[in-house]
This record gives sequence, C-alpha cells and structure tokens, in this order.
Amino acid sequence: MIIPLSVGVIALSVVWMLLAASYAVRDRLINDLLLAVAVLTELGLIVLAVLSAKGFRTIDPSSEGATFLAYALSLPAVPPFAALLAIREKSRWAMGVMVVAAFTVAVMTARIAQIWNLYAVR
Repeated sequence: MIIPLSVGVIALSVVWMLLAASYAVRDRLINDLLLAVAVLTELGLIVLAVLSAKGFRTIDPSSEGATFLAYALSLPAVPPFAALLAIREKSRWAMGVMVVAAFTVAVMTARIAQIWNLYAVR
C-alpha cells in the first residue's frame, strides 16, 4: 500500500510544484486552487505517515528504518508551513517557497518508497 500511495503523493506534489512555479513566473499570489493542491498533498502525507508508522517494524532493523520513519513523520509538517508562509508573504518569493516545499515532498516521498522497496521484509 505504501508504494501506490507514494506515487500518488509524488504526482500531487509535482502538480503543486508546477502550479506554484507558474504562479511565481506570473507574479501571482496563493489562491484557493494552489492551496487545495497543497491540502490534498498534506492528506496523502498524513495517510502515508500512519501507514509507515504501522509498517515500520517490517523494515530490516540493520538498515534505513530510522530514516524511513523520520521522513514519513516529518513530511506532513512541510505543506502547512509552506502554505502559511505563502499566505503571509506577499511577494514572488512566497511561490518560490511553495516550489521548494513541493520539490522536497516529492524527493523525500520517493526516498520513502525506495527504502520500502529495498529493506521491507515481506
């Protein structure tokens, strides 16, 4: 279940990143559409964190288990902080923060999927 969910979260975060980048290029501020994509990404990250915490014991103890759990539990903090900063900041750089946050979510989620594929004992 972690792999399909990870792929979905990565896809959402790429959409979020591209949308925020287009807003940055056009010098637009955050709106409901961008916020909705960030919220959908956040919901996926929360579900991923719960599933990862439940499946943490299936990761080989001598491998990347701590990294896996740290990524899964810390990722849900990224979209809310980025959204709050984008709402507060009224410049193009707010969208830059959203782009970086979305990229961070995509890369760390891909790493979660990679660790699961390599070290989960099935």
